[in-house]
Amino acid sequence: MKDTHLLKVDGLSLCLKTGQQARQVVDNLSFTLQANRILGLIGESGCGKSLTCLAVMRLLPRAIQQTCGTIEFDEQSIDALPFSRMRTIRGRALAMIMQNPMSCFDAVFTVGEHFKETLASHPDKDSRGDEERIHDSLHAVGFNDPQSILGLYPFQMSGGMLQRAMVALALMMNVKLLIADEPTTDLDVIAQAKVLDLLDTIRDAHGMAILLVTHDLGVIARLADDVAVMQEGQIIETGIAAEIFETSRHPYTRELINAHLELYDHRLNTIR
Repeated sequence: MKDTHLLKVDGLSLCLKTGQQARQVVDNLSFTLQANRILGLIGESGCGKSLTCLAVMRLLPRAIQQTCGTIEFDEQSIDALPFSRMRTIRGRALAMIMQNPMSCFDAVFTVGEHFKETLASHPDKDSRGDEERIHDSLHAVGFNDPQSILGLYPFQMSGGMLQRAMVALALMMNVKLLIADEPTTDLDVIAQAKVLDLLDTIRDAHGMAILLVTHDLGVIARLADDVAVMQEGQIIETGIAAEIFETSRHPYTRELINAHLELYDHRLNTIR
């Protein structure tokens, strides 16, 4: 039977090297993600979620090295691709939105210039003109007057607007996989709800797979089809989201769920 996984991470290990010292920060991590599904990657801050995403994007800091494991995307191994080939995949088929959207935009360029640069970096045979593609993608994420957005600089937009603009960039390129790393943490509750609704909508409308990274179990319960739970660089439990919430097997997962249900009044005990 043909493997239908869009993303397959198998035995991934990452090591932080500082001088003569080395420390394992991600250890033998494995998970899969199918097309048109949302996988929630959850765990406490510092457990290695964001580093895992950066490894998939091939954007790891120099101090972090992949020591073993493989990463397959769309039926090809990408962890050893030449930089030039990986650069064509990033943006065209694989995209990532960050926790702080302001860090992803250059303050001296307008939003419109960012969109045009993306199109210039990844030319394709789309029959629509550049302006039409930009307008269509911005309209799809809730900007009723895209032209008024294109002339703005990033610092003139709110965090929620910038997050939606980042999603619009991914839609414009028709990416197959969107990695969303804590996409709502810095937003107010209204902007957060809009971004979450948007992610759910584009998955249904465009068949896009989403790797959703968060420590907020409410977000996971609302959006995710599947869940992978991380603790100290390892995945300790995986499964369908509803089953994880109802019949989780690992004590750490149960502690996370209890902490959320008790509105963070419960002290999360350290698990050996």
